[in-house]
Amino acid sequence: MSEDQGPGEIARDWQEASGRGDLVLLDGFHALKHALRFGADVRMAVADDPGAVRALARALAPDVEADVVRLVRPAALKELLPRVHPTGVAALAVRPDRAAGIAGLGRMPRPAPVVVLDNPRNLGNVGAVVRLAAGFGATGVVTRGDLDPWHPHVVRAGAGLHYATTVERLALEELPPGPLYALDPEGGDIRGLTLPDDALLAFGSERHGISPELRARADHLVSLPMRPQVSSYNLATSVAMTLFHWGGPPPAGQEQDREDT
Repeated sequence: MSEDQGPGEIARDWQEASGRGDLVLLDGFHALKHALRFGADVRMAVADDPGAVRALARALAPDVEADVVRLVRPAALKELLPRVHPTGVAALAVRPDRAAGIAGLGRMPRPAPVVVLDNPRNLGNVGAVVRLAAGFGATGVVTRGDLDPWHPHVVRAGAGLHYATTVERLALEELPPGPLYALDPEGGDIRGLTLPDDALLAFGSERHGISPELRARADHLVSLPMRPQVSSYNLATSVAMTLFHWGGPPPAGQEQDREDT
């Protein structure tokens, strides 16, 4: 996108690019910020007020300010998007290569588990799980079923942190190697287990739980502590509890020590 383009040309380029299947919508400043931090190939960014977005980058994310200044161009967002984010900016970035993502998920030994979501239904919950997985340093998030984990609503809920981990949709037979721990009310209490780094941590849908076929594939059934008569936890809450039990990223200053051992 040229700095000499007018708003009309910018809008036309956006509309043409947004129809491409290899580009992902980054809706809002935080999604753009995180995508840039984790190496996304951002092709264009538009804002109602580019100056305000540049000031936001200067205040909240000086590490990516230069990229934001280079990318953001003026456009009337309400003419380009069904819903305008309160931060007044949107961008388009290249979706990561699928083959490379699958290869990374299957590479052993793994330093952190893979989260498996079995036929999730709620886009916002999947985005929240991606955000958790990125924060905990999980190897990736895999979904089974017809929900696209790169849907714009998922990327929005994940605040662009899809680029900080690996996010793919796979069939049961395509799951990466490693012992499969499926969260199920009939499983053993997680407090008595140590979850290995190479584990697959599987969570059922918000309404129906783990599917029979994934349950049959599981090496271990695991349950979270829960007060009687409480129906269930939110999906993202269950993932957070399980990843916290696994251990999460090393404390600040100890990451290099772990790599050297």
